[in-house]
Amino acid sequence: MLRFFIVFLVLLAVLFTLELTGPAQKYLVIPWTNTLAWISGGLVSMFDSTVETYGRVMLNTRTGQGVSIEAGCNGVEAFIVLIAAMVAFPASIRLKLIGLAIGFVAIQSLNVVRVISLYYLSGWSPSLFEFAHLYLWQALIMIDVLIVWLLWMRHVLKPAPEVANVHA
Repeated sequence: MLRFFIVFLVLLAVLFTLELTGPAQKYLVIPWTNTLAWISGGLVSMFDSTVETYGRVMLNTRTGQGVSIEAGCNGVEAFIVLIAAMVAFPASIRLKLIGLAIGFVAIQSLNVVRVISLYYLSGWSPSLFEFAHLYLWQALIMIDVLIVWLLWMRHVLKPAPEVANVHA
């Protein structure tokens, strides 16, 4: 347990530091953030023709209200926490890669819902937007990370099926 905790903390420190570097921002974080806005805007545009995306911004062209997806709101930090937890836990590389792929989809799917909800809340209720942005969605995204990790651990720790010895 102590080994897990130390490796987890070291990985968090290393990954969060790497995330802040220029190359990581330029080649990973900013392109992902723009893609997140594009995906969210694309989903909204299927039933709302007033939405447009510009880089990391989702904007209502009629009202001028919208959201800009900033650092901390793109799911990257949540995924870093999941990476650190899964890599620190003793399991096969195959199980870690499967868990990370599923975890990425789970985190980013919920994050798309988050961005879309905040986009609409920004125009409907600034006070509710602030609460949802600063408290509700931060907690929900981290709970998502925890649930994904716990489900993954449950699968990883599942005992192998017993093979009956049959003697002829």
